[in-house]
Amino acid sequence: RRLSPNSFFNPHRSFLGTGNYDINVIMGALQSLELVGIWWDKRRSLERLVLDQILGFILNVPSPVSLGSLTLPLRRKHWLAVRQHRGTYYNLDSKLRTPAAIGGEAELRAFLQDFLSRGLCEVFVVVERDVEEAGSWLRPD
Repeated sequence: RRLSPNSFFNPHRSFLGTGNYDINVIMGALQSLELVGIWWDKRRSLERLVLDQILGFILNVPSPVSLGSLTLPLRRKHWLAVRQHRGTYYNLDSKLRTPAAIGGEAELRAFLQDFLSRGLCEVFVVVERDVEEAGSWLRPD
C-alpha cells in the first residue's frame, strides 16, 4: 500500500489478491533492511559471481497453475528465494514442504543456469548496500 497509497486496487500484486507481488514490493522490502536486489544480466557468466559477498538470490520463474490435484495448462510467475546456510545453498520456494538443499557453489551455479536456460526467468542478486556500492559481488570481465 505504501507504493500506491491512493489506489483502490493494488497494482503491485495479482488482481485476484493471491500474492505474486511485483519487483517494486520486493525491492522496497530489501531497502527497508539496508539490502539491495540487483538484476542479473543473463548474458553474463555465473562464474563472475563472488558468492561469499552475496546474501542470496530471488528468482521469478514460471510456475504451473493447479486447482486441487488438477494442473492447468497455464503458467504464471512465482517468486522463490535461494540462501546459503552452513555451506549449503537451499531453495526456499514456498511451494515446497521444506527447504530443498541445492548443494555447494558448483551446484548453485548449475541450479541458477538451469532456470536461466529455460527462459522467462529473472534472477536478482541480494547483497548489502555497501557491497553493491563497491561492486565486490561481481568479478571483472
